[in-house]
Amino acid sequence: MVIDERWRQWKSGERQELEDFLDVLITLKDGGGNPLLTIEEVKAQSQEMMFALVDNPSNAVEWALAEMVNQPETMKKAVEEIDRVVGQDRLVQESDIPQLNYVKACIREAFRLHPVAPFNLPHVAVADTTIAGFRVPKGSHVLLSRIGLGRNPRVWDEPLRFRPERHMASVEEGADVTLTENDLRFISFSIGRRGCIAATLGTTVSVMLFGRLLQGFTWSKPAGVAAIDLSESMHDTFMAKPLVLHAHPRLPVHLYPTPSATI
Repeated sequence: MVIDERWRQWKSGERQELEDFLDVLITLKDGGGNPLLTIEEVKAQSQEMMFALVDNPSNAVEWALAEMVNQPETMKKAVEEIDRVVGQDRLVQESDIPQLNYVKACIREAFRLHPVAPFNLPHVAVADTTIAGFRVPKGSHVLLSRIGLGRNPRVWDEPLRFRPERHMASVEEGADVTLTENDLRFISFSIGRRGCIAATLGTTVSVMLFGRLLQGFTWSKPAGVAAIDLSESMHDTFMAKPLVLHAHPRLPVHLYPTPSATI
């Protein structure tokens, strides 16, 4: 209904200012100045973006928080980076993302160890080929195991251990940490012609969500809980039990969106 109403507003001339990505999709034009997308295509694109933007970042952030609460030194290191780069007198902004390399390494490690789904979307081989000594005939449906890649002991040292430091080598070489993985050692946003079209947006949402949660609150386990249960669901790679933590505000009250910072 929201899209139907927004579509009506643009077609009637009632709306003329771009405010969000839905406005952009509706107003896209082809080379001849004609509408590029039908309303059905706008709805399909919006649905695709919303599903991916809800599941992937929230799943990665939940796993990262769970792992880091069990490893206080890792949590401390990420918070110290945020305080050094951003401080405590303003909130994390998108412009801070290039400098938050350890924070990104934590999310990247969550993508590696706890992918959003066990397998990648199926692909079809368009020609006969041989991969690692295995013949793949044309027309074969190919599934890539996200878990098999990310936890491969031939590629990763201590593959079942959450260790963000393994992704910091690029920083030592003068490059930034990114959430994409072009070498296919694990799958975050996928690669190639069928890779995620919104990897940049997904990175921004993931880092902003994670960064502000770390910056805004001190996280701790509930009383009487020795360690957070990291068991996976039997049907997917989400946590078997929802993550429950205590959050204590650590910033000035005026930086929070509610009148009171009491949690």
